Amino acid sequence: MKHRRGGDLSGGQQPQLAIGRALVIEPRLLILDEPGEGVQPNIVAQIGEVIRRLIEEDGLTVLLVEQKLPFARKYADRFAILDRGRRVAEDEISGLTDGLIRKYLTV
Repeated sequence: MKHRRGGDLSGGQQPQLAIGRALVIEPRLLILDEPGEGVQPNIVAQIGEVIRRLIEEDGLTVLLVEQKLPFARKYADRFAILDRGRRVAEDEISGLTDGLIRKYLTV
């Protein structure tokens, strides 16, 4: 695989490559915008486990922008909800209640 160009990788491999590229510079903050989008479910779970490991073992701060609540609930420690650019709710992930979801996140 090391001889393949990034654009030749599958849709699931490209996000993994992007995360790997970002980690090479040893950042203190990693911003991930829907890292599981377009990726097969078993790979999404692996990405989530890597995120947790980076947080717990390496002390990396990860800002996860995610629409899939099960993924966010499983791998995030805290949440913030923005509405029209304003933060309207923020708490530990356990504080993400059904009421907040209905009020701000349902269509």
